[in-house]
Amino acid sequence: MTSSCVVLGVGPGTGGAVARRFAKAGMAIALGARRTESIAAVAREIAVTGGNALPVATDATSESDVARLVDRAEREFGPIAVAVYNASGRAVKSILELTAAEVTEAWQRSCFGAFLFGREVARRMVERGEGTIIFTGATAGARGGKNFAAFAIGKFGLRALAQSMARELGPRGIHVAYANIDGPILTPTPHAQALAKERAPDALLHPDAIAEAYFQLHRQHRSAWTQELDLRPWAEKF
Repeated sequence: MTSSCVVLGVGPGTGGAVARRFAKAGMAIALGARRTESIAAVAREIAVTGGNALPVATDATSESDVARLVDRAEREFGPIAVAVYNASGRAVKSILELTAAEVTEAWQRSCFGAFLFGREVARRMVERGEGTIIFTGATAGARGGKNFAAFAIGKFGLRALAQSMARELGPRGIHVAYANIDGPILTPTPHAQALAKERAPDALLHPDAIAEAYFQLHRQHRSAWTQELDLRPWAEKF
């Protein structure tokens, strides 16, 4: 059996691009997301190019769902060589208006789900002494912005999780990396398309470019592993 890649949080943007990039490298891909139409569409795209993709409806905050996704990836496609957590949750509003439910939801999707996923994958990778785990972060993981408290809580936690896992698992052969996606991503959403028209060319992060950076993280020699990576458009202020 060939090695596999599992991506949790697959849609028309970063998640889908990452899945296609690793499929291009010859890996079989397990796709996880709540929205079945999203993973089905990406699976069809991969199949058209001759790749193998398995869409699995997965709620990132469900321990049983995450375990099933990882189990199926290994059982049907072989050892997981790379795992990418791309799911997140946010509620953009004033701290005066945020509800407990909104904050809980944002934290669960950005951080708790990453813990479930990272733990399940790591348990299998440690037995083999190799593998790559990549977490998709954001500017909010380094700086809490106005009206972004719920998002920042989740992404700060995600970054801490990635650091802790890297320090524990690195000496056991597992490369754990956190990617700070510092800027808006060019997706098919009306908001992203409107931003793209307002700004200079390439002023939004291209999903395929993010995916290539993730692929290169996986290819790094262990004598020079990156734990945290910043990705931002040339025009983005920081």
